[in-house]
Amino acid sequence: MAPEIDLDEIEELCSVATPGPWFVRSLDDDHAMNLVAVSTAEDTGQGERWPDFDHKELIAATLVQHPRYVDCADGRWDENAAFIAMAREAVPGLVLEIKRLRRLLSAAEARDRNS
Repeated sequence: MAPEIDLDEIEELCSVATPGPWFVRSLDDDHAMNLVAVSTAEDTGQGERWPDFDHKELIAATLVQHPRYVDCADGRWDENAAFIAMAREAVPGLVLEIKRLRRLLSAAEARDRNS
């Protein structure tokens, strides 16, 4: 049996992270060519160059191609950014659902013990 996941710890991590929703942004400038980032602002599709985007909106980067500050060997920077952005909303929801299901299971087990 797998060890029980500490849902309270996950919930705490979610609560102190930058509020969502998060979005994938594709940006480009002379200092961070081909920047794939996770942001609190939606992507405009314009591939903005600095200073046409607010760096304070960026949460994480999965690709900064030139200079090669951030990159991954498998080339899945778009997919990784999408996963990070999705997780901001999905993880808190999953924690709530697991807690709800645990309460139901606990109640059913208590009923079984009392019958």
